[in-house]
Amino acid sequence: MKILLVGSGGREHALGLGLLADPACTSLHAAPGNPGIATFAQCHAIDITSNAQIVALAQELAADLVVIGPELPLVNGVADDLRRLKIPVFGPSKAAAQLEGSKTFAKEVMSDAGVPTAHSFTCTTQIQIEKALDCFGPPYVVKDDGLAGGKGVVVTQDRQEALAHALACKRVVIEEYLNGPEVSLFGISDGTSILAMQPAQDFKRAHDNDEGSNTGGMGAYSPLSWAPSDIVDDTYTQVLAPMIAEMNARGTPFVGLLYAGLALTDHGIRVIEFNVRFGDPETQVLIPLLKTPLATLLYKGATAGLSDTVLEWRDEAAVTVVLAAQGYPTAPQCGGHISELPTIENVQIFHAGTCLNGQGLIATGGRVLSVTGVGSDLTEARDRAYRAISQISLPGSFYRSDIAFNASVAEKGN
Repeated sequence: MKILLVGSGGREHALGLGLLADPACTSLHAAPGNPGIATFAQCHAIDITSNAQIVALAQELAADLVVIGPELPLVNGVADDLRRLKIPVFGPSKAAAQLEGSKTFAKEVMSDAGVPTAHSFTCTTQIQIEKALDCFGPPYVVKDDGLAGGKGVVVTQDRQEALAHALACKRVVIEEYLNGPEVSLFGISDGTSILAMQPAQDFKRAHDNDEGSNTGGMGAYSPLSWAPSDIVDDTYTQVLAPMIAEMNARGTPFVGLLYAGLALTDHGIRVIEFNVRFGDPETQVLIPLLKTPLATLLYKGATAGLSDTVLEWRDEAAVTVVLAAQGYPTAPQCGGHISELPTIENVQIFHAGTCLNGQGLIATGGRVLSVTGVGSDLTEARDRAYRAISQISLPGSFYRSDIAFNASVAEKGN
C-alpha cells in the first residue's frame, strides 16, 4: 500500500513511524514532512493549504491511501476533492470537519445528539459578550469560534483578559467552566462504526503546576491508571457513538479521527471540545503503544471496513515532553541551533518545528520537538523522556518538568 501522509509536525512524525511499521505499507510519502520524517519517508515540498496541490500529488503517486494530519486542509475540504477521484482518504469531509472548524456548530450537533457538554453562548457583539461573562462568572472560558492553531481558548479569573480575548474574535463562544480533570479520548470512525482508543492526558499550560498561557500542548501521557475503569465504554456510549449517528442523520457522515476533549466532572463526562484529527501531543504517546497495525487500521477507516476491528494495546506506558522555543506561545523565537539529538533505547524524538540548513538542525516553530519515553510504567517512561530531553540544547528553550509526575506517584502508591 502506497500512503501519502499530509502534514509536517510531531503528530505526523509519530503517525509516519506507525504507518511504516505496518507491513501493509510498502511506500510512505509525506507532504511536506520535516527532517525527522525525511529519515524514513520521501518528502514532497508542497503547500498543504492548496487542495489542488495535495490532490495532484496523490494522483501523481497513485496513492492507495491519503492520511490528513492537520485540521486546515480538512476544513478546506481536501477530503471531498480526493473522494471525488475515488482516492481513499482518512479524514472527514469539509461539512463534517466543521466539528472543529466551528465550536458553535459542534455545540449544535452535541445538543441534537444528546451529548453532555458545557452550557454556552455564541456572541458577536460586546453587549452579548458582557452578558455571557456575567452569566457564568469566573473562571471565564472564552473560545474563538473558528480555527486558532491551538491558541484560541482563554481560561482566566481576570474579566478584562476574558473580555479582551472575546473582542478580538469575530465570533466567540463563552461557556461555563467545567471543574474536573481533563482527558483526551480519540475515536477512529469509518462513517458508521467508531473505535475508541485508550485515553491520554494533555498538559495545556506553558509552565509547571499548570501556570502560564494556554498552548497547543506541552506534554502528554497514557494510560491513565487513575481514570474510571469504564471511561472508554462511557465515552463511546455517551459521546462517540451518538456523534457518529447524528452526523450520519445530517447526511454528513464522519470518516476519520474524532478527538473528544473531556472533563470528568462530579456530574459525569462533559465534552470540552472536538477536534477532527489526531491530537498533538497525545498522538506521540498513543501511537507507540498501539499494537494494531496502523496503516491497515486507517485504510479500513477510509473504506468503511471497521466493523470487525478490535484495537490492541501494549501493556506499557508512554510519556511525551515538549521542547518549546523561547517566547512560546505568544512570540516564539525561531532560528536557534539545536544540538545533536541523543539516541536512547525506548525513546523516540519527534520533530515538530525544525528544518535543516548548512549549520544543522534549526528551530522553526514554537513547539520544536516532542520526546517520548516508553516503559513498563509511567515512572520508567517519564524517566527516559526526561533523560533524553535534558541532553538536547536549544538556546532559550524550555520544557515542563512535571509531565505525568502526579500520575506516576499515584501509580506507585497503588
